[in-house]
Amino acid sequence: MAVNTEKYREIIEELSATNTTLVAVSKTKPVADIKEMYELGQKDFGENYVQELVEKQAQLPTDIRWHFIGHLQSNKVKYIAPFISLIQGVDSLKLLYEINKQAIKNNRIIDCLLQVHIAQEETKFGMDETELTDAIIRSFQMANVRICGLMGMASFTENMSKVRSEFRYLKALFDKHCQHPTANVQPETLKLKLQTLSIGMSSDYKIAIEEGSTMVRIGSLLFGERN
Repeated sequence: MAVNTEKYREIIEELSATNTTLVAVSKTKPVADIKEMYELGQKDFGENYVQELVEKQAQLPTDIRWHFIGHLQSNKVKYIAPFISLIQGVDSLKLLYEINKQAIKNNRIIDCLLQVHIAQEETKFGMDETELTDAIIRSFQMANVRICGLMGMASFTENMSKVRSEFRYLKALFDKHCQHPTANVQPETLKLKLQTLSIGMSSDYKIAIEEGSTMVRIGSLLFGERN
């Protein structure tokens, strides 16, 4: 299946009511499909694999905003640092330091979302509350990364009330750090601009929007199921 243009337009209209950003998840999908969606006006695309992203970026328009949404290994950051628009899955302090190091080498500031572990599955990545606060505080000493918000992945379940509660928990953390980002750290004048809450995928994006999402990551509804 190529791009579902009718579904794309429907989702864009739906998201415009809440000013929610759509990241079209194009992992494993061919360059031709991405081009087709780009020509519909889509600029934000999400990829999970570094090698695949690097290959696609070289073949596609330069004004595409690439989001890395998978688990990023520290030794792979250097390959995407020259062009990445947003690294969504920053799940450790070690990774954040490496992103800052590679951003310095490329003379740019790289936008990041800190990934919080909100699901019950152990296979999902992310920080706990303590690690999140520590990463935010330490990011103030990193001149070449900008923490723009938080990202989370809900449990893989058909129990939508559980998914909703996980999204709600992350939204509460997001609000807490918007108001008190430095949590008793001096100087109190340090402020953080948390503007992005990236929650919600094809199966649960409607719930995510109700719970305060500002960015959703949708793949299968737009490109069809992956092989």
